[in-house]
Amino acid sequence: MIDRGHGLSLSRQAEALGISRGAIYFRAQATSADDLALMRRIDELHLDHPFAGSRMLKGLLNAEGHEVGRLHVSTLMKRMGIEALYRRPRTSTPAPGHKVYPYLLRNVAVTRPNQVWAMDITYVPMARGFVYLAAVVDWFSRRILAWRLSITLTADFCVEALEEALGRHGRPDIFNTDQGSQFTSTDFTKVLKDARVAISMDGRSAWRDNVFVERLWRSVKYEEVYLRAYESLSEARSSIGRYFGFCNGTRPHSSLGGQTPDRAYFNQPRPIPAAA
Repeated sequence: MIDRGHGLSLSRQAEALGISRGAIYFRAQATSADDLALMRRIDELHLDHPFAGSRMLKGLLNAEGHEVGRLHVSTLMKRMGIEALYRRPRTSTPAPGHKVYPYLLRNVAVTRPNQVWAMDITYVPMARGFVYLAAVVDWFSRRILAWRLSITLTADFCVEALEEALGRHGRPDIFNTDQGSQFTSTDFTKVLKDARVAISMDGRSAWRDNVFVERLWRSVKYEEVYLRAYESLSEARSSIGRYFGFCNGTRPHSSLGGQTPDRAYFNQPRPIPAAA
């Protein structure tokens, strides 16, 4: 973990540990064991019922014997960075100074690597606490291009993952996210503008083609996170890193003609049959 008395700068220590620079200056508020258990269950229910808002989740939790009110469920959802996904009129407005960009991928056929990248954030429970995971994914190959863990929901860890992806893999034509404040922040969009990447954003709380990232989160949770009880951020980073290595280099995808994401991304794969 971070050693403030070490000769290596805090930024270099954060880089070595794979955590955001901003996280090392954040003083976390204590979270009770009861709330951590509730957050873990809310996360599981959200994966199974992504359309469920605080009212429905409160009912589901009450039915399981959890004595919790809707307001508290709503508070925990905000802390976890999750909300119900459903179609609704676009009545929300961006944060002051934050521009929301149009959705560019309607009826667009994604046929090659680096045509479209997507990014999202998810909540990761630990043995004592929780962190947030952000990942950049290539839509065509499903390859995870870069990722970061953070103890805060500030934009910096998303910016760091984006910069790593661009530095290692060049630039995509289009970069798609939701309208989260991390992605509408000027720090984040400036990186994309400077790289001359077209910015695309899903409608707020709407189902869109970011389903590829949603599927990744489901796999990460059920095949990795929920099977562990990470004792530290470094342990979480190491274990999730191994899992992502498996996802990229070993697991074949039927949608990729049986290829792994690595092969589909780097080797310009054989043509993939169109869906029936």
